[in-house]
Amino acid sequence: MKKILVLCLVFMSCQPKLKKDFDFTTVFEKSKGLETATYQQTITYYNNLATTYPSISIDSIGITDSGKPLHIVTLNPDKNFDFNAIRNDKRILLINNGIHPGESDGIDATMMLFRDIANGDIQMPKHTVLATIPIYNVGGSLNRNTSTRTNQNGPKAYGFRGNARNYDLNRDFIKSDTKNAETFARIFHLIQPDVFIDNHVSNGADYQYTLTHLFTQHNKLGGLLGDYLHNTMQPNLEDNLSKHNWDITPYVNVFNTVPEAGFSQFMDSPRYSTGYTTLFNTLGMMVETHMLKPYKQRVEGTYQLMKSMIDIIENDYSKIKDLRQKATKQLIAKTTYPLQWEIDTTKSTTLNFKGYEGHKIPSNITETNRLKYNRNEPFTKQVNYQNYFKPSLEVVIPKAYIIPQGWWSVIKRLKSNNVILKPLQQDSTITVQSYKIDDYKTRTNAYEGHYQHYNTNVKTTTEKLIFKKGDYIIDTNQYAFRYLIETLEPQAPDSFFNWNFFDTILQQKEGFSPYVWEDKAESILENNPKLKNDFNLKKANDSGFAENWYAQLDWLHKHSKNYEKAHLQYPVFRILR
Repeated sequence: MKKILVLCLVFMSCQPKLKKDFDFTTVFEKSKGLETATYQQTITYYNNLATTYPSISIDSIGITDSGKPLHIVTLNPDKNFDFNAIRNDKRILLINNGIHPGESDGIDATMMLFRDIANGDIQMPKHTVLATIPIYNVGGSLNRNTSTRTNQNGPKAYGFRGNARNYDLNRDFIKSDTKNAETFARIFHLIQPDVFIDNHVSNGADYQYTLTHLFTQHNKLGGLLGDYLHNTMQPNLEDNLSKHNWDITPYVNVFNTVPEAGFSQFMDSPRYSTGYTTLFNTLGMMVETHMLKPYKQRVEGTYQLMKSMIDIIENDYSKIKDLRQKATKQLIAKTTYPLQWEIDTTKSTTLNFKGYEGHKIPSNITETNRLKYNRNEPFTKQVNYQNYFKPSLEVVIPKAYIIPQGWWSVIKRLKSNNVILKPLQQDSTITVQSYKIDDYKTRTNAYEGHYQHYNTNVKTTTEKLIFKKGDYIIDTNQYAFRYLIETLEPQAPDSFFNWNFFDTILQQKEGFSPYVWEDKAESILENNPKLKNDFNLKKANDSGFAENWYAQLDWLHKHSKNYEKAHLQYPVFRILR
């Protein structure tokens, strides 16, 4: 009998371990829609899903400012998790959650979505592979509290908006100051998604909707891809949600005023997630659930919206692939590229908007009038929505850029975004278009670790310059075309210049002692009649200049060969077509 028992024990120990039965009821569901999962609960949940379902894979990639990695979870019924192979046959939807961890709706909704598809409660998509970053702002998620979302109705506890270094990650996609953003770029270019959803919760006005959408601005996306986003994808999403009894409206871009006065579409520049993904022709949108609606309702709405987007991709998978493949070629074929945008007041959309009457009533605190919405006075009104933009500044598209190798912080960011850079093999004299920074303004308050520039203007010249072996030539005819223009053209709102990456050129390094320079300047004027004439004309026409002896000497210095060439010289050069 003993021998039989021993044999049985040995036999049992040699058998493969059976998979553990996990409880895939989420924290959100167990709490009846009142709580959101912690960071560790979320990652454990996805690890258990991947252990149980072969269609799901979880991987950790890179690092964040918190010291922990980012995770990417992929759902593919083919059990193939090689994105290079996936792109040949299927479209990829990337879902980003917890960029602001207090806005946790998408964290819980996506956990349930992946589970319900994997276990068969929802039909497995045939043409769409899902990928998600479960929680992007890991440091903020770990900094859990119950009070910082002042305007928000639940959940009970949540993460903080700032990351481990107190950066707002939804302002960091271009400047990439954080390890989170560096790792996001790795993930994004690994996946190269066709469609991108970033899940958020709104601030602002009160109204009847639980769901609002913030699609990337369609004119900025441009071409046939922009037309598809505006005329097909957005209305189809709205119709699909309506069939499931979910109303949705464009993001209500108003603060301390009433929506029925009219509002405009939010312009998502490349610092924001959807502005960044647009640079690579990804169809992007933010979900903005309404802060005052119950948490359970918000999560369920986010869940349904993601399901509806999958339906659209399933139907249009072939069209989306075709439009994205053609988009860059269509852009590069143009002669100019728009850098700045303004509202096109000749066009607008009329919304049948469901709001609440807002009134100005006396404030018991400030003794002035305050805004108060009355939920006992719902309405449906026609509201003017300005969702068409037009270029206010365009630039001629160069054939290539040249950037000297010393600007390594910019070069690093270019490389992390799959920009192809070719080093010069020898010192070379090249005819280039050169920018001199003519004027700019600088913010007086810190913004995300920077004192950002704006209203930048340049003077342009064409000249022959010597570039060194190892300096980089960057052809614009490449995958990262938009990214190059938006970061390297100094007048673009989110250019590397405006984000302070070239600020050393703004400081003059060499100067003059007036008592020394005055003698030299006098000699220069005597030997240069044209300069003398220009100098006298300026004094005659500019009283302030005429009364400022130092300004006169400085003007002469800057018009002499003694003035340093590096001052205000933008160090990225353009080779024209």
